[in-house]
Amino acid sequence: MPKINAATVAEHRARQREALVQAAVEMLVQEGAAAVTPAAVGARAGLARSSVYQYFDSSAALLATVVEEAFRRSDEALARAMADATGPVERAEAYFRESLRLGAEGAHRPAAALMGADLPPACRARLMELHLRQVAPFRASVEEIGVPEPELTADLIAGMLHSALSAVERGAPLETVTRRSLELVHRCLSTAG
Repeated sequence: MPKINAATVAEHRARQREALVQAAVEMLVQEGAAAVTPAAVGARAGLARSSVYQYFDSSAALLATVVEEAFRRSDEALARAMADATGPVERAEAYFRESLRLGAEGAHRPAAALMGADLPPACRARLMELHLRQVAPFRASVEEIGVPEPELTADLIAGMLHSALSAVERGAPLETVTRRSLELVHRCLSTAG
């Protein structure tokens, strides 16, 4: 019987599952979706392939879990960041700030890696569904502000977020990028009417 390195069997299983998910994330980001196989993920996590199948029955199940959990964690962080905002401008800015922080931590890398992969249409559709659900609170805040063409404004600010993330990935200080980006976002959102 394998050695259990936790207070309970449930805790041990949760730790093993998390190690597998983390290994799958690393492989997805570094090597692409095709590299995420039960055998390779198990080897990276230090578990036998047969152990992997106790948690995930296929590569597709591993990838689906990676994506679902990445979006869940990001959604929770974004909701916390927006919860204390007092108005729509502040909520939109909090969303932008937290998105930039999460991106700087690499939270977007699993989904980005999958968007570049050759995925079945249903998987690609699920990625888009998760993305649209994630940006909905931001879009709602922009619309509530009353800026002209709120959908276009939200898309333009999302483009600014993408550019800001690229700047951070190239080595620009997160604090500087965040400050300067938020100045621009505030200007965009202050032109209501």
